[in-house]
Amino acid sequence: MKRLILLTCLLTAPIVGQTFEENLYKQHGEHKIFYSAFGSLFIDPKIAVANNIVRGKGKGLVNIAMVKQLGVGVPGTVTGTVSNILQQTQTLEFVAVREKNTVYYLAPFKFDNEDFLTFKIDVKPLTDPSGYSYNFKFQKKMYHN
Repeated sequence: MKRLILLTCLLTAPIVGQTFEENLYKQHGEHKIFYSAFGSLFIDPKIAVANNIVRGKGKGLVNIAMVKQLGVGVPGTVTGTVSNILQQTQTLEFVAVREKNTVYYLAPFKFDNEDFLTFKIDVKPLTDPSGYSYNFKFQKKMYHN
């Protein structure tokens, strides 16, 4: 599990075309919401099997993590959709991955080569007493490897 998280955090930005200069998080009050999307082939096959992740050409994962302070994950609910330029939309089914003080939310999606995708994400931290949810979107061009 640690390798999956490490792979997600360290490799996705530089390998799949984003640079470290780009913001990979959104600030919401005292919460930072980190996000990334990447092709499932970046995950080691053994880790994928251990975590019930289907790898393959045209299969991706979106990763969302909420924190108040680095290294301490915030539990909550995460929902969202992903759509291509033709407005073909998929509902994202997030699964919580817990490890010590962290929690990540992963959802699989399908994509075509060179798809320009828009992810619309809604997060609701359980630690926010107002019960307010935060909506944001990000875009990503996906490639088959």
